[in-house]
Amino acid sequence: MAATPRFLTLADVAEVLNTSSAQVYALVRRGELPAIKIGGRGQWRVEAARLEEFIEQMYAQTRTFVDEHPYEDADREQPVAD
Repeated sequence: MAATPRFLTLADVAEVLNTSSAQVYALVRRGELPAIKIGGRGQWRVEAARLEEFIEQMYAQTRTFVDEHPYEDADREQPVAD
């Protein structure tokens, strides 16, 4: 069984997050997702552990947003269909 790689390409990260490589690149360039630049061509790599930390941070931010912005329609009565 193959071991999980320590570092992922931006394309790998995009696949995990179900987004585009361009969006992952933007996260890296804005400093939201830690990454390293390696090789002569400056290829970006994201450590798998850092990706998991990023995902946990996004869950925490989402929880905070949901807590601060309750979904008001949830308490309203829904009209009954005829």
